[in-house]
Amino acid sequence: MNSETIYIIILLFLCADFIFERFLEGLNIRAMSPVLPEKLKGIYDEKEYKRFQSYKKENNRFGLISSAFSFTVTVLFLAAGGFGLYNDWIVSRTDSILWQTLFFMLGLSVISTLLEMPFSWYATFRIEEKYGFNKSTLNTWITDAVKGVFLSLIIGGLILSAVVGFYLWTGSRFWIYAWVLISLFSIFMAMFYSRLIVPLFNKQSPLQAGSLRDKIEAFASRTGFRLKNIYVIDGSKRSTKANAYFTGFGAEKRIVLYDTLLQDLTEEEIVAVLAHEIGHYRKKHTLKFMSASILQTGFMLWLFSLLVNIQAFSEALGSDRAYFQLGLVTFAILYSPVSMLLGICMNIWSRKNEYEADAFATRHNEGEALVSGLKKISVKSLSNLTPHPWYEFVYYSHPSLLKRIKAIEQTDR
Repeated sequence: MNSETIYIIILLFLCADFIFERFLEGLNIRAMSPVLPEKLKGIYDEKEYKRFQSYKKENNRFGLISSAFSFTVTVLFLAAGGFGLYNDWIVSRTDSILWQTLFFMLGLSVISTLLEMPFSWYATFRIEEKYGFNKSTLNTWITDAVKGVFLSLIIGGLILSAVVGFYLWTGSRFWIYAWVLISLFSIFMAMFYSRLIVPLFNKQSPLQAGSLRDKIEAFASRTGFRLKNIYVIDGSKRSTKANAYFTGFGAEKRIVLYDTLLQDLTEEEIVAVLAHEIGHYRKKHTLKFMSASILQTGFMLWLFSLLVNIQAFSEALGSDRAYFQLGLVTFAILYSPVSMLLGICMNIWSRKNEYEADAFATRHNEGEALVSGLKKISVKSLSNLTPHPWYEFVYYSHPSLLKRIKAIEQTDR
């Protein structure tokens, strides 16, 4: 396959991805029912439901503008030979493959971040604030952005350096060493993310002794779940949306509650939501999901090792010979359909896991409180209650609210 064919395929993939996403977004917006399903009546009042629809439509319009901008910039940069010209400029300044790759990817990351920031600002301080979600100040937003960029550059730079180092050391077998490194890093982050990364952005405090903690510990004990670490995170610092999550393994496992969740839900509803999270742990969903992700990473790296040295991959981006960094960019684009298919499969599996976690909570007499809590969380975040089936199939990692309620009601106690 020559470089011209690969170039055309790259353009086709970029266009197909953009059109497909916009098509599904359009279907999803048109699927919004002006009348609430019978089982969901009473969740919203008429005024609140109109506010929900307005929020979703405004987000859709803004998403179309931002994605169209990103798509246009990418295609124009590609058509103008920007990747090749930028690579030539980097190569003219260093003969080191390691530094060539690092500077090349660093430049693309910085430019991409700078182009995205105005859209992020508008989404936060115009749309989210308009509908009462945003609690972040401009200073917090800027600080978060700077921390996020530096963290991404440091971690990404170290991992990329190691991958290139393995490539220079072992040749085509580099993917094995890279796979081991990335897998170990993923496991490490799964265990210590809440301890090491979250404190850079949020404050976590142990849940104080009292009625709620007693109820959570009683449920954990009743279900054979060893639990010592229950934390509250200051989510209200940035948003009014509520959430809770389970993280870590072994002695590092902890449950994290957003302070907004404590404000919006009753103690019984909070226990039910946590029962769902404990269900994930008891069913080993997190461990299985991580194992599948590691296998996917290994497959991707293996495939990349077969293609990275193909000269046509670099020529398609405007170069005259094979470069690791250009092969990386070309592969990332060509791999996107595979990534989407794998993502759809993972979402199907994830939705199955959500049903199982709901069933776990229901079988431990938390079904009614869980339904009540899920309704409140959905209203608070203005979640789409009637998504289009295709959109839900492709993008949803959790079943829509109506489907979850129906499954909970049908679960054998």
